[in-house]
Amino acid sequence: MADPKRPPLMPLDEALASLLAKATPVLGSESVSTFEADGRVLAQNLVSALTVPPRDNSSMDGYAVRVADCAAPGAVLAVAQRIPAGSVGGPLAAGTAARIFTGAQIPEGADAVVMQEDTTALPEEGSLGRVQVDLVPAAGQWIRRAGEDVAAGDVVLAQGERLTPAALGLAASVGFDRLQVAKRPRVALLSTGDELVMPGEVAPAAMKPGAIYNSNRFFMRALLHRLGCEVNDLGIVPDNREATIEALRGAAEASDLIITTGGVSVGEEDHIKAAVQALGELQLWSLSMKPGKPFAYGRIGSTHVTGLPGNPVSSFLTFLLLVRPFLLTLQGATRVAPQPIAVRADFDWPRADRRREFLRARRNAAGGLDLFGNQSSGVLTSTVWGDGVIDTPAGQGFKAGDLVQFISFASLLA
Repeated sequence: MADPKRPPLMPLDEALASLLAKATPVLGSESVSTFEADGRVLAQNLVSALTVPPRDNSSMDGYAVRVADCAAPGAVLAVAQRIPAGSVGGPLAAGTAARIFTGAQIPEGADAVVMQEDTTALPEEGSLGRVQVDLVPAAGQWIRRAGEDVAAGDVVLAQGERLTPAALGLAASVGFDRLQVAKRPRVALLSTGDELVMPGEVAPAAMKPGAIYNSNRFFMRALLHRLGCEVNDLGIVPDNREATIEALRGAAEASDLIITTGGVSVGEEDHIKAAVQALGELQLWSLSMKPGKPFAYGRIGSTHVTGLPGNPVSSFLTFLLLVRPFLLTLQGATRVAPQPIAVRADFDWPRADRRREFLRARRNAAGGLDLFGNQSSGVLTSTVWGDGVIDTPAGQGFKAGDLVQFISFASLLA
């Protein structure tokens, strides 16, 4: 029976929809060098003024020929010209071939390229020699047609697209040395917990009973930098209400988003909820998700606040599944939600949980999924061993051989 004193847990999809509805892009845009735009979100359509390639060109080193001159294997043609990339040859006369190199413009009259491996060169002193065409070419072979990549006027990259190395190359291929991108979100990061210490400050042998190293701070900073954020790391805040309020008040003055880890449960030493309510409002609390139940969202003035659990796996997954889409939406990105794929499970999972559960797993050599043995929310090893998580609906288990919904870490960490 449900506890009437506790509000029902919010489904993950409902929580994500609520968060994204609040993430109105208000950051503005800026011009950056295309060299520096990896991972940024494009703020306007990129329209090509060029046709790429601008002319038909060779995709192989070989010989440009007329197909009519090579009707049978062994045809011998005089090599009348040599066309390296960046040069333009003359019209190709009947009965001749042009020595051509990858990227060079196809001469007028040629309608195929024979790669050099399918020819035999017949050198002659004082000339470019002759070539024997050993295989009969097909019309159009090894020719890259003008405009087959990009036509002038095409939108080559759309507003809201997150730029990848390949996208930067595409932008450069049509002449863009600068790109208009969304400004970086300003994110304040703070950890709560008197038990937390920093690596390097305390040696393992000197750790006090109950103390733990602050692992969350390290992967959170890395995740935020991968998303192009300006990170203001406020370090570790003591477990008391006044210190938490002061840290949040200061962070709200210069941030678009505050991310806290720890202190969002319901214990006497968990102060995030009360501190946010003292300064602003709390709009979302507790998810029907495992791991990751204690998640909070609120606002302090115009600054967004997300409170993540302290357990490292819970913190890691709630960031990837909720905060990452939120930050991308703040930047105007159009593709923000994780995209699961159907993969075969090679193990049984009969223990259906009342919450939606994310199981750490990895691909095996047979194309299926293996399960990490310990699914505790404190076992960070599972996120390194695993390739991703199996999205298991609430109240459902599965058997070996069933197709399950798998979300790869590679898609979430790009």
